[in-house]
Amino acid sequence: MNDRELLNLAAGAAKNAYAPYSRFHVGAALECADGTVFTGCNVENAASGECICAERTAVCKAVSEGYRDFTRIAVCSADSKSYCMPCGSCRQVLAEFSPDVEVLCARADGRYVSYRLSQLLPHMFRL
Repeated sequence: MNDRELLNLAAGAAKNAYAPYSRFHVGAALECADGTVFTGCNVENAASGECICAERTAVCKAVSEGYRDFTRIAVCSADSKSYCMPCGSCRQVLAEFSPDVEVLCARADGRYVSYRLSQLLPHMFRL
C-alpha cells in the first residue's frame, strides 16, 4: 500500500468522526507489519477528558485484534489547513508499541509530510 492509499483510508475514517464540540473531524489509518490496516476516528464527549483521538482509536482496534507491530500511521482532517499532527497522548501511545513508526500528517488540500515518531517525540517515556 502506498502513502496516498493509506491517507485515503484515514480520510474515509474521518467521515465517521463524532465531533459535535470541536467540529474537527480526524481520521487515522494504522498499518501493521503484515500489511493489515486499522482505521479510527475521533470520538468526542461532553466530558472533554473522555474524548478519544483517531490515532488511539486505531491503536485500540489493532491491539484488541492481537496486533502490536506498526509500520505507518496516516492522520488527516478535512477541517485543517495545517498538517494534522498526533497529540502528545497519541504519540506516547504509539511509542508503547512502535517507537519509530512512520507518521504521515496530511492537510485538507491533500499535501502531507512524513516523520518518524522519534522525531515527533524525541524523549519518549519508556520502561
